Amino acid sequence: MAIDSNRLLLELEKQRREINRSIINPAIPQLSLEALTPLLNMVGQARKDYLCGLLNLADTCKGHAPSSEQINELRTLRQTYDELVTAANALETAIQRDYLDVITTRR
Repeated sequence: MAIDSNRLLLELEKQRREINRSIINPAIPQLSLEALTPLLNMVGQARKDYLCGLLNLADTCKGHAPSSEQINELRTLRQTYDELVTAANALETAIQRDYLDVITTRR
């Protein structure tokens, strides 16, 4: 029974790869490190904004509880950061699973 399950899982993975590649790859041009650099900068900027927002909040509050408005501002920074990280991770997964064509450059 384990052999049948393993065979099914292998076929499932193969079919998932083929389906995802046929849907995703035509919609996204070939990726290169150069093309992905603006994306990485955007995520880095969002990370910086979130962390600086936290540190600025701590400096402003001087150990006291922040206001609801201050928390909302920090939450907005976190949501932006989280969303960009989640999207970047999804792209990385698509690359790892060979759903997308990539351009490799030699140094």
